[in-house]
Amino acid sequence: MSDGAQAGTPASGDSQPSRAEVNAGFAQYEDELRKAERKVAGEIDPGARALVVAIAVLVAMLSLVLPHAGSASGLEVLTFAPDAAAERISITSKVFVYLLTIFGIGFSMLALVTRRWVIAWIALCGNAIACVAGMLAWWTRNTVGVNDIQPPSGVGVGLMLGWVAALVLTFHWARVVWARSSYQLALEEERRKDAAARDAHALSLHHKPTARRTESDPAASDKPASDKPASDKPASDKPASDKPESGD
Repeated sequence: MSDGAQAGTPASGDSQPSRAEVNAGFAQYEDELRKAERKVAGEIDPGARALVVAIAVLVAMLSLVLPHAGSASGLEVLTFAPDAAAERISITSKVFVYLLTIFGIGFSMLALVTRRWVIAWIALCGNAIACVAGMLAWWTRNTVGVNDIQPPSGVGVGLMLGWVAALVLTFHWARVVWARSSYQLALEEERRKDAAARDAHALSLHHKPTARRTESDPAASDKPASDKPASDKPASDKPASDKPESGD
């Protein structure tokens, strides 16, 4: 009987994974989860805002074709054409057109295609600066210059549309950059569940050695009742006294 119990003990131990194997499995699972979380953390999920950003990019491209100020279009401002010089285009208008082209069109399209968080952040910063430059460009077209020199013409429709497009792009890129995607939230929930499962498994492994020691020493728990001390016997079980009576 004891030989059968001893033979059965390793069989039951072989069917269960060891603590080292379980820890290795959890470590591999945690590493894969961390890699996936880092990859997703570098991506953006614009959702329905992607359509609004795409429309704003198209408006920004259209503003370069339309008149920026007088007869000078945005493309002529970019290339320093004679019409731009004749319209006395200020430095603020040139800075605005360059920022709108680089960040409002270039980086915004690149961020929509790649879905990278870093590129979307660069597009946000560039468009925010373009908003300030566009406001200054609008102001300079309506302000008297040095020596009371008036600009030949006021603000064109291209400058207006470009500035509005920069405002829209800044707002939506700010919301996209700071928003957390649903997949990131799901990964965080998975991490919490994984941590709870590891804690529960570690607690169960901590209690297993105590249970095994109790099962391996049955003599401590199965003591016979006859081993109790004699002092626990009731007083009524004592034998009667053999002392003779005083009358005899």
